[in-house]
Amino acid sequence: MITKELIKDVTITLLRRAETTLPCDVKEALVRACEREEHEIARVQLRAMLENVRLAEELQRPLCQDTGLPLFFVKLGTGISNLRDIERGIREGVKEATAIIPLRPNVVDALTRKGGDANTGDKIPSIEYTIADLDGVEILAVPKGGGSENVSVFTMLAPEPEEETTKEIERFVLEAVLKASGKPCPPTIIGVGVGGSADMAMKLAKVALIRPVGVRNKEARIARIEEELLTAVNNTGIGPMGLGGKTTALDLHIETASTHITSLPVAVIFQCWAARRAAATIYSDGRVEYQ
Repeated sequence: MITKELIKDVTITLLRRAETTLPCDVKEALVRACEREEHEIARVQLRAMLENVRLAEELQRPLCQDTGLPLFFVKLGTGISNLRDIERGIREGVKEATAIIPLRPNVVDALTRKGGDANTGDKIPSIEYTIADLDGVEILAVPKGGGSENVSVFTMLAPEPEEETTKEIERFVLEAVLKASGKPCPPTIIGVGVGGSADMAMKLAKVALIRPVGVRNKEARIARIEEELLTAVNNTGIGPMGLGGKTTALDLHIETASTHITSLPVAVIFQCWAARRAAATIYSDGRVEYQ
């Protein structure tokens, strides 16, 4: 049975894993970047990141002093008796994880800037729900750092024929990368959301960030744009931590949605090199499987 207490315990474990252990796809991408890098300062930066990863895992301490804003993506399946238990369990789990991992208390009131209660506050932790064909519930924890979040950008482009539209999107993304430079702690993962409404485009970009490194969009034409943009981004020479080098981004992912005939919303959101995430499935009988 899925209870609030079980959700809380899983949340604590997910945050500990996310904060202290970099996903294998991200770690392997950093290793590849270090192996092919020719710029000495860039190699130093990448080696420092990999040493940081090693120590965080060994000591079970957060990868970065900015332990992020607590974001969760929840897939709802069958066998859930009380949906309110999910939010209550996650909220209580965040509070306890803040004390025992420990996590920096990052959450404040948007206007007064006064601190919240152990990384909880008004509508925080953020929880995005989707319906899925599964037994139980899947929870994905994505602690999002402020440095990379602060260079997020959004625009409404004018609808054009597909070739022109693609060029405008690519131009906007590259301008965002150049403006961000070293601020989001590159090498980054870049999420691009195209279509829907204004708020949907931002959500699409955020969802794009959680796709594993190296996994392309299922649509061939979108996958081609991802690859072309990734090459262009890495040709900027911004490099690790903005100090020059061959790898400015580990990957670039695009998610799309249909949109209004008069609209073309586009959003770009960056994830720093410490691209933290951890997931678990809680089955309806109470079993837990961590991914």
